[in-house]
Amino acid sequence: MSKYFGSAYQFGTLGGILSLVAFGVMSWLQPDPTNLNLIFGYVITPVSIFLALKYFKDYSNNGYISFSEGMSVGFVTYLIIGLISGLGIWIILLIFPDFFESIKASKLEVLESSRETIVSQVGEESYQSTLTNVKAMVPFDIALNDTIWKIIPGLFFSIIISIILRKNPN
Repeated sequence: MSKYFGSAYQFGTLGGILSLVAFGVMSWLQPDPTNLNLIFGYVITPVSIFLALKYFKDYSNNGYISFSEGMSVGFVTYLIIGLISGLGIWIILLIFPDFFESIKASKLEVLESSRETIVSQVGEESYQSTLTNVKAMVPFDIALNDTIWKIIPGLFFSIIISIILRKNPN
């Protein structure tokens, strides 16, 4: 089992920690670091998956990797990234409730400034529903959103990278 997932544990943990560091650094740069952290996740997730698959292929599997092995190692990698990042963000927001409130206020401000555009595109009822949901937001919601947006793209990155690195013994 460690043959298959040793590299996934290493690079998934590294990616999750880097994502948390990015969240912390971006929180000093602006009041709502969540959107930039998602963008950073689109960079760190494929890099971590690539490194985990390349390491597995070169050092654990004699230079070969099948598509299914790539998908398995990739799955564990992006799952670990998402869980570490989401859990860390949740803990940070619980420890610093004022920080959470500033993120929430920023999201409400963006929603209010975009009101006309949103209402014209999806209607007043959808806008009011979104406004109610943002007002009821808790720290776990932000953490869950971050986790989901690390896992979903991770699936697609794993597919692409597994195809690129695939090499079966003949």
